Amino acid sequence: MNEQFRSPSDAEAHAGLLDRLAEVAVRVGLGLKPGQEVIMTAPLDAVPLVRRITEHAYRAGASLVTTIFSDEEATLMRFRHGRDESFDAASAWLYEGMAAAYRNGAARLAVVGEDPSLLAKEDPEKVSRANRARSKAYMPALNLIAGFDTNWTIVSAATPSWAKTVFPDDPEDMAVAKLWSAIFSASRVDTPDPIAAWEKHNAGLQARTRMLNEKNYAALHFSGPGTDLRVGLADGHEWNGGSAKAKNGIVCNANIPTEEVFTTPHKDRVDGYVTSTKPLSYNGTLIQDIQVKFESGRIVEAKARTGEAVLAKVLDTDEGARRLGEVALVPFSSPISQSGLLFFNTLFDENASSHIALGQAYSKCIREGGSMSEEELASRGANKSLIHIDWMIGSDQVDVDGITQDGRAEPLMRGGEWVA
Repeated sequence: MNEQFRSPSDAEAHAGLLDRLAEVAVRVGLGLKPGQEVIMTAPLDAVPLVRRITEHAYRAGASLVTTIFSDEEATLMRFRHGRDESFDAASAWLYEGMAAAYRNGAARLAVVGEDPSLLAKEDPEKVSRANRARSKAYMPALNLIAGFDTNWTIVSAATPSWAKTVFPDDPEDMAVAKLWSAIFSASRVDTPDPIAAWEKHNAGLQARTRMLNEKNYAALHFSGPGTDLRVGLADGHEWNGGSAKAKNGIVCNANIPTEEVFTTPHKDRVDGYVTSTKPLSYNGTLIQDIQVKFESGRIVEAKARTGEAVLAKVLDTDEGARRLGEVALVPFSSPISQSGLLFFNTLFDENASSHIALGQAYSKCIREGGSMSEEELASRGANKSLIHIDWMIGSDQVDVDGITQDGRAEPLMRGGEWVA
């Protein structure tokens, strides 16, 4: 029996919730169809969840489930002993193979739970070079994912290293148990009927997107402490939230959990300044109190209380790294926000408050964007970049107005909550 469980009943209850999370990942997250192949990535510590997902995938009719595991210790060995020139290389063959699988109809499932501070003590220049090389190699697969060519989803597993980051004052076994409890709650698997709970939640998010799409705002205006930001929206933008239909016709939930409605900003129409309301955990570095200034869509000034050097490297990734690829609205009363936890994991933390994302835009957030060329998407205002990094700008002190096509301001959020 795992030492984190005090009794057989605790272990049994955990096993039941783990099985429910796996079922949600397959049925709600992927919407897996009989005959589909599944490509899964996961950290080694997530093996128990991976096995449950694998069983549910086969029960749902998967033709083949292939899992690619990552090992944190092996990653550290590279940074400590690898040749300097190796940090400009990545396994392009692996990502090309994944892209080929997606083009042939495979579903994509990512289990995340890595140590947020794994690379905190490693050479930031090597970390930056390795990330850039990986981003370039991953682009063929990422384009298919970001374009929703196939159904995909991301779920989380509580790993010891991640749990100790979230609950540093607790013994490891208690920290892991607490993090699992938070994951189960945020993923709605601790409810009597998780599938029904997700259907109801998706319906609520989709009602919100319908309202925003009917409004067809020209821009959003965020105002609050350290924030006065106008985010122009892409021409022909489309709001999304909750479940969505991929190009292969399968309805999936890309993120488990999710609380956001989101769309594409116009890469050239963002002006003003904004201050982050939660820390950004990025590749082992905690970037706190980010403050940036935009002019004509581009970040022209940037600083942070901690992690400023890493932020600067991120912004220099490519031309698109200083522009926005996403803007999302999340009420302050979201379950993840109300948990009071900082997860050090974007999948969770982005669902605690409204946020923006530097970098790559989603073509699905442009009407008919899935059939457009890169040039056509760019003409609508969609940004292109090797990165897509979300960071939080919403709180109970931030208001959001929708700016109509004729320039009128309509209240959307007050004190971080929807007006209607």
